[in-house]
Amino acid sequence: MDVLPALDEVDQALVRELIRDGRVSMSTLAERTNVSRATAYARFERLRESGVITGFSANVDHAKAGLPITALILANIEQHSWEAVRAECLELPGLQYIAFTSGGFDVVLIVRVADVVALRDVVLVRLHGSPHVRSTQTIFVLADETLQPGR
Repeated sequence: MDVLPALDEVDQALVRELIRDGRVSMSTLAERTNVSRATAYARFERLRESGVITGFSANVDHAKAGLPITALILANIEQHSWEAVRAECLELPGLQYIAFTSGGFDVVLIVRVADVVALRDVVLVRLHGSPHVRSTQTIFVLADETLQPGR
C-alpha cells in the first residue's frame, strides 16, 4: 500500500470545495482553488485513486424523506464482541452512523426512523435482543445540522 504525503494546501482546498459542492465542474473547482483546470483534474484523480475521496453523496432533508425521528443510541457491549456487534448494527433499520468509542460507552449509533414505534423496535427488539449488548441510552435529536469545513 502506497503511503501518501500529507495533503498540501491545494489538496486541502480541493477537498473543502468538493465537500461543499460535490457536483462542482472541474473548471469551477479549478477557479475556486486558484489552480489550472489540468492541475485540479490531476489532483482530483490522485485524491480519488488514493482513497482520500471515497465517493459522493447527496445532502437529504430526512424529515421530508419520511424519517423525521433522529436518535443517538449509546451502547455498552460485551467485551471482545465488537465485530459481531458491528455486523448486527449494520443491519439496523435507519442506521446512518456507527462508531466504536472509548469512555463511558462502547458504541455510538445514529439512526433515522419514521416514528417512535420504529425506534422502539431498533432499541428494544434489535439491540436489546442481541446477546452482545449490555445496555443502551437513547438520546432524541431535537435539531441537527451538518457542518461543512470553512463554516
